[in-house]
Amino acid sequence: MKRILGLLFLFFLLSCDKNSTNRNPYLQEISFRFDLNLNLPLYSSLTNTGSAVYVGNAAVGTRGAFVINTGFNSYMAWEASCPNHAPNDCSTMSLNGQLVTCSCEGYEYNLFTGQLMNRPEDGKTYHDLLFYRATYSGNSVIISN
Repeated sequence: MKRILGLLFLFFLLSCDKNSTNRNPYLQEISFRFDLNLNLPLYSSLTNTGSAVYVGNAAVGTRGAFVINTGFNSYMAWEASCPNHAPNDCSTMSLNGQLVTCSCEGYEYNLFTGQLMNRPEDGKTYHDLLFYRATYSGNSVIISN
C-alpha cells in the first residue's frame, strides 16, 4: 500500500509544470469593470449582430477595448493594444468592421475569434488578442477583467 501511495505521489509531483501559463509578456492584465449602456448613441450600434465599437475610456484595459455583438445577446471584448509588442504611440489598433489593425506592423485580428489573421511564417511566437469578459444584462454590456 505504501508503494502505491508513493508512486501516486511521485506521479502527481512529476505531472506539475512550472510553465503552464501562456501569458502575454507585453500586456499587463489590469483589473477593471465598465458598463456600456446600449441606449446611449455611442454604444447603440452594438444592438446589431456583427457591429463593433471601440471603448477608449482610460479606465478600460491598457489602451481601451473593442466590443463586438456576436449574436443572440452575446458579446466579446478584447484589449485595444496590439498584443505583439509593448504599448507605444502606434500600438492602439484601429477598427475596420469586424477586424482591427495594428498600425505598427499591419497585423490584423478578427474580433469574433481574437486570432491574428496574417501571422508571419518566421518561427517566432505571436499572440492573439487579450480577452476580456463581456456580459449582457438588461440593456447594458458589462466588460471586465
